[in-house]
Amino acid sequence: MVTIYWTDEAIEWLQNIHAYIAKNNSKAARNTVDKILAKAKLLEDFPELGGIYPLDFPYSIRVIYYSHYRIAYKIVSEKRVDILGVFHGAMEMKNYLK
Repeated sequence: MVTIYWTDEAIEWLQNIHAYIAKNNSKAARNTVDKILAKAKLLEDFPELGGIYPLDFPYSIRVIYYSHYRIAYKIVSEKRVDILGVFHGAMEMKNYLK
């Protein structure tokens, strides 16, 4: 089992998603965030669950999906996964991952 670490940027993305949805429906916002967190939690047992995102980085970025959101992460070690961000499917992730 690995430990999942959320970067400050990933937490900010999640908060922004919640705030955007909550403008119209606070219950849906909470539900969406809960489902994203549950999907990311799967990485504790299955860190290689996501496919490799094709970027030219010094490390591999992997992606898992919940609905139209992409959860970008990297495997730091056999005991650690870092969540890098949560992106709407219409966004070009490469513009935000640095």
